[in-house]
Amino acid sequence: MAKLPELDYAAEADRIGERLRHLVFNELHRRGMVVAMSGGIDSSCCAALAVRALGKDRVFGLLLPERDSSGVSSRLGKQLAEHLGIAHTLHDITPALEALGCYASQVEALKRTIPEFGPGWKFKLAISDAMGGKVSITKVVAEDPQGQRIEKRLPAADYLQIVAATNFKQRIRKNLEYYHADRLNYVCTGTPNRLEYDQGFFVKNGDGAADVKPIAHLYKTQVYGMARFLGLPEALTTTTPTTDTFSLPQGQDEFYFQLPYPQMDLALWHLNEGKPACELATELGCDEAAAQRIYANILAKRRTTAYLHAAPLLAVPVPGFH
Repeated sequence: MAKLPELDYAAEADRIGERLRHLVFNELHRRGMVVAMSGGIDSSCCAALAVRALGKDRVFGLLLPERDSSGVSSRLGKQLAEHLGIAHTLHDITPALEALGCYASQVEALKRTIPEFGPGWKFKLAISDAMGGKVSITKVVAEDPQGQRIEKRLPAADYLQIVAATNFKQRIRKNLEYYHADRLNYVCTGTPNRLEYDQGFFVKNGDGAADVKPIAHLYKTQVYGMARFLGLPEALTTTTPTTDTFSLPQGQDEFYFQLPYPQMDLALWHLNEGKPACELATELGCDEAAAQRIYANILAKRRTTAYLHAAPLLAVPVPGFH
C-alpha cells in the first residue's frame, strides 16, 4: 500500500525539541512536562520527545488505569518510564469513577437496550461501515460471562449517556495531570496525533486539555516512525491503536475512524494536499465514489467536532484578551 512522503525524523525531532524548550521555559515559564502514559504510541512518543528536549529530570510520567483498562497498558507505560529513566507514579482512578457514577450510568443506559446486562458482562461501542454509502449506525456489542455476544443498535439518548459517562475517565485523568503539573510547576502535555486532532477524537476538557501538544502536526504513521527513530522498545512501536476505554477490546477504526489508521492517514493527507478523490481511490484500491465518501466523512467530522477546539465564547469581548 502507498505511504506518506518520507519524513526526516532527526530534523523533525530537533525542531520539536527546540519548540518545546521555548514554549515550556520562555512562554509558559514552567520547569518541565507532565505526560500521562497510556502505553500507546502517541503518549510514548510525546514522553520520549519531552525527555529529548528537556532531559529526563524534567519529565514526570503518570500511569492512570481504571477497571476497564487493559493490563497491558500499565505494563507498557511502566516499561516506557523505566526505558526513559523518568520519575513516574501509578494512580488507579477506579474509585473516583465509581464515586462519580461513571460505571452505574453506563449500566443504566445499557440495560435499556440489553435488559439482562449485569455483573460479569463486558461491552464496547462500534459503528457500522458508512463507507458503502449508508448512514453510520452506533451499536453496542456486549458479552455475557459465558462469552456469548449480543449486538444491538443503540438509541441516540442511550448512546449519549454512555459516552457522557465514559468521558469522566478522560476528565478525571486530566485533573490528576494538572494536579501534578501544578505541584511541580510543569506544563501538562496533550498527546493527539494529527489524525485525532483534525477529526476531533478527544474529549473536551479531558484528553483535549493541555498546555502543549507536541505531535498534533504528525500523522499517526509518522508518530510510529518517530518512535522508532527515538529508539523506543519494540513492544511500544508495534502496538495496535486501541481506545482502551471499554471493558471489551476496541480498535479506533471500529469506534470512530471507520478505516485503519494507515488508510485514514493517506486519506487525510490527500485531502489536505488538495488531491482529487480519483488519486486517493488508486492508493486505497477502491472506486472513486468510495473515495469521495471518505473525503465527505472527514469533512463532516471536522464540522461536527469544531466546538471541541473552540475556546470559551464571551458574550462581550474583554479588552486586552483574545
